[in-house]
Amino acid sequence: MNRFEGNVALVTGGSRGIGAAVALRLAEEGADVVLTYEKSAERATEVVERIRARGRRALAVRADSAVPEALTAAVDEAAATFGGLDILVNNAAVFLVGPLENLGSAEVDRTLAVNVRAPFVASRAAVRHMDRGGRIISIGSNVAERAVFPGLALYSMSKTALVGMTKGLARELGPRGITVNLVHPGPTDTDTNPADGPNAEMIAGFTAVGRYAEAAEIAGTVAHLASTDGAYITGASIHVDGGFTA
Repeated sequence: MNRFEGNVALVTGGSRGIGAAVALRLAEEGADVVLTYEKSAERATEVVERIRARGRRALAVRADSAVPEALTAAVDEAAATFGGLDILVNNAAVFLVGPLENLGSAEVDRTLAVNVRAPFVASRAAVRHMDRGGRIISIGSNVAERAVFPGLALYSMSKTALVGMTKGLARELGPRGITVNLVHPGPTDTDTNPADGPNAEMIAGFTAVGRYAEAAEIAGTVAHLASTDGAYITGASIHVDGGFTA
């Protein structure tokens, strides 16, 4: 399939996990891909090389999503390098958890800067480069709707904020032919939450299907929303969580 032939995509936090899976899926279907990373330069380079091996153009840009100027510059660099921008995937996030009384201002500020402000900043920068048919897709979390463990209040709050952003931007950008959607993954097998981790069996038990997702399964839904097949979906929050919130 070459649904994204001629398209340029930017995936924030695309060096590993769900972000890397999304970047590779979009490239497999024809997109040229720019990904941002903060620390994982080696892994970002590996993803770029895998994309190029598929015959697509790729670029990794170092940018801390907590710094608005750096993130805006990364969006502008992506558009300037590859001649435009069609798809933005707001994937970069931090996962800071713990008891309420142990989460100080630094943790709150970092979480809100990366998980809430950054998707807004990146979207604001991206729409300057998007024509009709543009796509903005953010990666949320199943715990935005169901926080099953103590200590998730800060992270859950940050991901819930994306619901409001998605609805507001969908209404604002719809007349311009740009769709805006939110994907809430459930437990997903990544480095930070491995399917063979110490609490994985219990976490998997909260899903209806009894297992973790593969990152590629989340990427498949993102690809659908980014394609012309998803043109009539906007302002939606889609749970890809194995029934975690059922």
